Amino acid sequence: MTDALPLAEGSDRPSSELGRFLLSVGSMSADWTDTFNAVPRALFTPPVVWSYDMATGQSITLDHANGPEKWAEATAANVPLITQWDDGAHHGPAVGVVPTSSLSMPSVVMSMLRDLDVKPGMRVLDAGTGHGWNAALLAHYTGSENVVSIEYDRSVSGVAANNLARTGLSPTLVVGDGQQGWTPGAPYDRIIATYGLRRIPQAWLEQTKVGGAILAPWGTDFSPLDAVIKLHVQPDGTASGHFTEMVEFMKSRSQRLVFPEHATYVPSFPGDADTGTTTAQADDLGDRWSVQRFAIGLAVPGVTHLIHHQDDDTTVAWFYSLSDRSWAAVVWRKDQPEATVYQAGPRRLWQAVERALEWWQGQGRPELRRFGLTVGHTGTVAWLDDPSSPVPLQS
Repeated sequence: MTDALPLAEGSDRPSSELGRFLLSVGSMSADWTDTFNAVPRALFTPPVVWSYDMATGQSITLDHANGPEKWAEATAANVPLITQWDDGAHHGPAVGVVPTSSLSMPSVVMSMLRDLDVKPGMRVLDAGTGHGWNAALLAHYTGSENVVSIEYDRSVSGVAANNLARTGLSPTLVVGDGQQGWTPGAPYDRIIATYGLRRIPQAWLEQTKVGGAILAPWGTDFSPLDAVIKLHVQPDGTASGHFTEMVEFMKSRSQRLVFPEHATYVPSFPGDADTGTTTAQADDLGDRWSVQRFAIGLAVPGVTHLIHHQDDDTTVAWFYSLSDRSWAAVVWRKDQPEATVYQAGPRRLWQAVERALEWWQGQGRPELRRFGLTVGHTGTVAWLDDPSSPVPLQS
């Protein structure tokens, strides 16, 4: 991989438009301003990156050699920048298949650091080094000697090491599986992850001090959506806490969903599926960032889904069980008061989704911050408002 370019003189200073924006919207707390200005993202941005448009889902190639102004503009903007495709197997300026490393949106980076509530002198494990920007921010804020950053991809870690060397910051860089943490540096006051998880590693609980915090993007297989969870480690070895914000991160390599092959579930449609109807509307499931979609995932374990807008008049939602070959399809047609429901297999997936949606609505459509998790040796429990009120699971 290619080293990042040196920062242009005078860019990303305390008066930068991005810095002012992050402060004004509350994504960055005032105590992080000096660090944000001292450790600009441009120092960690390679010459060729791909700017990801959250609205369209399209990635645009930015090559400093061919368009330095657009490259600099994207680096200083509140947009995610993809730095690797296909676990490093992709080469060249064209867009790859699966993005596997990135420089996250500055608003997300700074809001997570704000919520981490780290203090100077605290020991921190940064899981997912990437090109090193998050590790550098932490090292500047709390001291290089207090930060350990672990990265699975050796080549990516090497790029981070080169980037950090130019800043004069020297956190401990480890090549390894972030899911295992790093015992030699434990115990930590804080652990922060910069990739999406579906399971919080037990090793993180064991390596965090009692009273310490773990901050990570977490979600279910129901959708690619994550939400940042802030867990506080308890004396009994469990950890519990509320969600803070919706995000969507690249997933841990060991926890990526292998999406079901449709033909293995539905060799012919509708086959022997049961047929019914529902008055629920497609909009009831919400859009990509909707709380109800996240809540459904909490309540309906082991299920994933997709929504296909077949044409202007027809929308189809497909649901697949990850534990057996159960499936469901709901077909909405324009101006029809009821949708047709098809279901097959031992689980009635649409009924489970519908009950979860009705529960969320019956609770007053609670926002994300009312939900939380408790994690321990016996598993993970999602709850609403308080650990004593678990989210009811729908089978």
